[in-house]
Amino acid sequence: MVSTAEMLTASEDQVVAGKTAYKIQFRKGSPEQTALSQLASIEPGAVVLVRTDHGIEPARIVRFAPVSFCENNGALAQTMLITSVASERDKKKYFVLESAERDAFAFCCDLVEQYELLMKLVRVERFFNGSKMIFYFTADNRVDFRELVKSLVQRYRTRVEMRQIGVRHETRMLGGLGFCGREFCCSSHVNKFSSVSIKMAKEQDLPLNPSKISGVCNRLFCCLTHEYESYQEQRREMPKPGKKIILENQQYIVQRQDVLRQQLLVEDSDGEEIVLCRHQWSKARLVKGRGEKKK
Repeated sequence: MVSTAEMLTASEDQVVAGKTAYKIQFRKGSPEQTALSQLASIEPGAVVLVRTDHGIEPARIVRFAPVSFCENNGALAQTMLITSVASERDKKKYFVLESAERDAFAFCCDLVEQYELLMKLVRVERFFNGSKMIFYFTADNRVDFRELVKSLVQRYRTRVEMRQIGVRHETRMLGGLGFCGREFCCSSHVNKFSSVSIKMAKEQDLPLNPSKISGVCNRLFCCLTHEYESYQEQRREMPKPGKKIILENQQYIVQRQDVLRQQLLVEDSDGEEIVLCRHQWSKARLVKGRGEKKK
């Protein structure tokens, strides 16, 4: 684990276009995001002001962030900017803001129960300038929350938005540990959800039992997308199951590919199964059509 003293100076791989990259959190337990700043030595735990798409918002510095994008793509332009370190007044307002969100969450839960609404409140977010409050919730069906919104507006005297989210977004907001023992991908580094299919699990030779390849959100693991393309590329380099290959004047039929070990399970003319390593099968010739051989 990197100590605070070791994190006070940014290294070269944490600087892009003259700006230092930081990992920040807008709320305790929320997903970490990347932001850039002209300030090169902001200490972890410091409260800073960040320019977002809806205005200035306070956040905490978690640590320096390695730059995983280059200046030539669109990632740099889309990254948030840290405008300054928060003043004492901004810090007090920030701490009050977090407390206000917790109170609003409890108040809204009481109203949901009072109005007997079939919905589950997940999180409350209030803008730093107080212009709007967003109440995130999940529900199986459409919810008529007009009376709920009226009560919330009357209480907080600001714009109120009820935003319905899916189970994957709910899991991302709540956070937790996956079966691998690490923090959920969705709440640690995944910024945009990608489509995940059972085909990805099959491509990576994983068990097709949904209970073994699904997360706490009851959806397929997000991490199935991480190495999917790599598995596809590796398989394209290897002879496919069912193909015949010639190695040292002996013909074999490919039974199975082992992508991780870069091995092939093949069967010879006597029905004996043999494992071929990469340096062996890479020298083999592929039999194409009726005895035609292709290197």
